[in-house]
Amino acid sequence: MSTPIADSEAAPEGGRRGLLRRRPAAGTPAAAARVRRRSKQRRRLANVAGLMAALVLTGVGYSALAPGASAADDPTGNPSNAVEAGRELYTRSCITCHGANLEGVTDRGPSLIGVGEAAVYFQVHTGRMPLVRQEAQAAERPPIFSAEQIEQLMAYIQENGGGPTLPSGDLRAGDVAEGGELFRLNCAQCHNFAGEGGALSSGKRAPSLGEANDMTIYTAMLSGPENMPVFGDNQLSPEEKRSIINYVQTLKAQADPGGAGIGRVGPVAEGLVIWVVGIGALLFGIFWMGTKA
Repeated sequence: MSTPIADSEAAPEGGRRGLLRRRPAAGTPAAAARVRRRSKQRRRLANVAGLMAALVLTGVGYSALAPGASAADDPTGNPSNAVEAGRELYTRSCITCHGANLEGVTDRGPSLIGVGEAAVYFQVHTGRMPLVRQEAQAAERPPIFSAEQIEQLMAYIQENGGGPTLPSGDLRAGDVAEGGELFRLNCAQCHNFAGEGGALSSGKRAPSLGEANDMTIYTAMLSGPENMPVFGDNQLSPEEKRSIINYVQTLKAQADPGGAGIGRVGPVAEGLVIWVVGIGALLFGIFWMGTKA
């Protein structure tokens, strides 16, 4: 009767030993192997953590010490990206008439080599380009491209063709009296003394300066569009150009104390008013008196 009890007590004890592992005693080979495994795992974790920390520190340091790298992703802040965007615009809208290398196409469009960003600003900002159809003169209209796209086109043309650049500073920083004298000497033959424009030969026309801003007038003098001659710095200094702009803009802002300005186009308009209104009134008075007599 005592033997089964002893066997029943021994069985659970042996099963417990099979289920639970005892830690090897210190100093034994098994304990040393256990320590080596744990040390190897810790080294792996430490290496991974060190690598991640190094990557994070490298990224933070690069962004702090090289701000130009973040600006390079901005197409408006990086000149190379602006040139590339301008090249795409040029390929899409200008290459047919001006050629793949800005060399121009016969009977379509002139070469853009040497015109610079000044000509691009004038032609594109005033809506003359891209050209709608071949005419005696490109008509002024609202611009097709946005201000950012015009900047990109200017960057591309300036990079590959060179030429006059846009001025900086106050474009009206000139003497009004000197500007008036220079305007009458160099510009009034086509644009009229009041800047109202006038007809030219071969179906062309000198445009009115009434809606032209400072930069448009300056770039027109630099690039010489249509029949207009080029006024480089050898012909008119930058100070003289600013004087002309100051005169034109001051002239537009002046009132007409003598009455109706009649467009300020000179004796032609005044003579027309005299003939139509004055002579008409006299004839009406003559006929009225004749009927009464």
